[in-house]
Amino acid sequence: MPELYDLTSRHILITGASSGLGEHAARLFSSRGANLTLAARRVDHLDALARELRTTRQTSRFNATADDLRAHSAQIHVVEMDVCDEESVANGFATSIKSLGVPDVVLNNAGVAHTASALKTDSSDWQRVVDTNLKGVWFVAREAALHMTEAKTKGCIINVASILGMRVAGGVSAYATSKAAVIQLTKSLALEWARHGIRVNALAPGYMETELNREFFATDAGKELIKRVPQRRLGNLSELDGPMLLLASDASSFMTGSVIVVDGGHLVSSL
Repeated sequence: MPELYDLTSRHILITGASSGLGEHAARLFSSRGANLTLAARRVDHLDALARELRTTRQTSRFNATADDLRAHSAQIHVVEMDVCDEESVANGFATSIKSLGVPDVVLNNAGVAHTASALKTDSSDWQRVVDTNLKGVWFVAREAALHMTEAKTKGCIINVASILGMRVAGGVSAYATSKAAVIQLTKSLALEWARHGIRVNALAPGYMETELNREFFATDAGKELIKRVPQRRLGNLSELDGPMLLLASDASSFMTGSVIVVDGGHLVSSL
């Protein structure tokens, strides 16, 4: 079984790697010996994360067994990438491939949110959310697939969606719409690219506790929202580790077009 989840020497490109789920995924995949391309607009944050991961690997090397040494020699590369800019995405992939080769796995994670009623969401806010969360996912997935098909790489793409793409909530019309579209895009690309050996799946997290939302969930409104989750708590980013390792590894070799929900039962809660 451990071999099924092995990521040693696989090249994984992560968008939105400068914070949140992308940063967490970088630490997870690094601990499994993957070669990483960390992509985002904030290169200074990426550089700091890359230094941390290299230091962690160097420290771990001293306690590693002979079988583990190969994993600790993995490489970490940083590229600047604005997923809303088609040229930036192409340049980021070109730079990454020059250093580490065509990615075996792409975690399509970059995204933004906007909280406001539909009547108070102006066109610029709508466009920013849809451009990042949908067009950006499309640009990255297409660029990845172009290189994978050219290199005849049987890779996989993991699109980060949300339970809000499957069930709505108030005040997030742009975000919910973009994530619903990501889920449908995932299924469409999975159908088209299966013949190339490229798997496309989606991860749909529920409400996860992060530094950005911790204060809100400590408020009365936040506590009321938590009560709607059947498990009566928020998720931890570490609880996404299993699904991410599944989708990134050969353990999911017969999965494509799937959406994995990790939400403490939120989607099945009563209305």
